[in-house]
Amino acid sequence: MAKTWYPVINYLTCVDCGTCVVKCPHEVYDTEKAPSPVVKNPESCIDHCHDCGNRCPVGAITYVGDDTGWTPPNGEQTAEEPCCSCGCEATPEKKVIIEYLYLDLQTCDRCIGTDNVLDEVMLTLTPALELAGYEVEYKKIEMETAELAEQYRFLSSPTIRVNGQDICKSVAENSCGCCSDISGTEVDCRVFEYNGDSYEVPPKEMLAEAILNAVFGQVEIGCSCSKYELPENLKTFYVGKKSKSGCSCGGSCC
Repeated sequence: MAKTWYPVINYLTCVDCGTCVVKCPHEVYDTEKAPSPVVKNPESCIDHCHDCGNRCPVGAITYVGDDTGWTPPNGEQTAEEPCCSCGCEATPEKKVIIEYLYLDLQTCDRCIGTDNVLDEVMLTLTPALELAGYEVEYKKIEMETAELAEQYRFLSSPTIRVNGQDICKSVAENSCGCCSDISGTEVDCRVFEYNGDSYEVPPKEMLAEAILNAVFGQVEIGCSCSKYELPENLKTFYVGKKSKSGCSCGGSCC
């Protein structure tokens, strides 16, 4: 959460187009005052995010706490500048980015099973989305270290995101024997809840429905880029994994 970073509006320059209010995904602006930009929640602004300033057509936005050398481009946005790794506001309207974030694809049955199901779903959905004019990017990223997990604001393994947003509205977990073996500690991993049941490996119809709903805006999924802290469960995993890999036995004794 930004403590000293938030937008400041030059109302002598502002033309009340409302772009900053509409495009901000973090509810910094008071939408009831739109199109006039009134900063209602400065604490919700993401540190070093220039997105509203980059979109302003007249360069009326600057930022308290800005030490980056950034200057208002007067609407001539030169490059996409994501405010965070979640990608919640940087994805073009006709581009779909599917991210699969996981802890392990060598040992963990849950990660491997979900990976296989997601591959099958994407094999079917990708041609249909491309036919509808969407550019589809499908990425798999191993959350190999705690630092990488923090960079991606990783909450639970495995995670599937569509344009930076988790397809699951909440995190539900149970004990994962595979990841517990990897780290030598008790570790919980994600279970997927669908139609009243819980699955350690999600069914294809659940993933297809969740991805399509996210793409076509049938559900509102909250931005995952604020108020993040690596969960204790994952901290335990990474500490155990590091300790086990450093053991002279190569992990076989612990």
